[in-house]
Amino acid sequence: MDPVRSKTALLYSTVRRALQSGRYVPGERIDPASLAHEFHMSPTPVRCALYRLAGEGVIADHPRHGFQVPLPTELGLRDQYDWMEQLLVLACTSPVRKVSPYPSVLAAADDDVPKRTWKLFDAIARSGGQWSLHQAVRRNNDRLAPIRRAKRELMIDDTEELDRLQQLFLDRDARHLEQALREYHARRKQLVPQIVALLAERCDRLH
Repeated sequence: MDPVRSKTALLYSTVRRALQSGRYVPGERIDPASLAHEFHMSPTPVRCALYRLAGEGVIADHPRHGFQVPLPTELGLRDQYDWMEQLLVLACTSPVRKVSPYPSVLAAADDDVPKRTWKLFDAIARSGGQWSLHQAVRRNNDRLAPIRRAKRELMIDDTEELDRLQQLFLDRDARHLEQALREYHARRKQLVPQIVALLAERCDRLH
């Protein structure tokens, strides 16, 4: 593989995982020079990786402010929740629905609710048996990951709620899983104003 492409792929995966883990929060700037220094790379593969993430909507590329984790508006966040709900429901009702690709991983105990949420939604999308649908969920999952972590102090990421969704999925109870997913997203859409206000306050503290 071309060295630049290899480094780009490595950094792309690294930054993507960092976003999922909460290293960067909504509104935070991602400095290419700092990443190049941290990973001992030239600016070219770093910028290529960041442009790829920006193309997927995971980060934003502002002409004046550079790369940063998007800070959602109320309309934008509600749209993200709506889109995720529609995609997951579509996966549940897919005529080519498959068995969970990794039930043993989902069944493992994990107190990291945002991480578990990402894995569960990814598994539901995979089970739909449609590559395009899975990729759409993957992109939206990545976009929502920093938000899920940043909003945890609102106490709306309920472990029992996630346990129920996971069990319905593992039981392959598509009808009840679809209803539970609609309820899950309805609760979050009701709290969109509080979530956006919290993220904006955190962003102000960053600057």
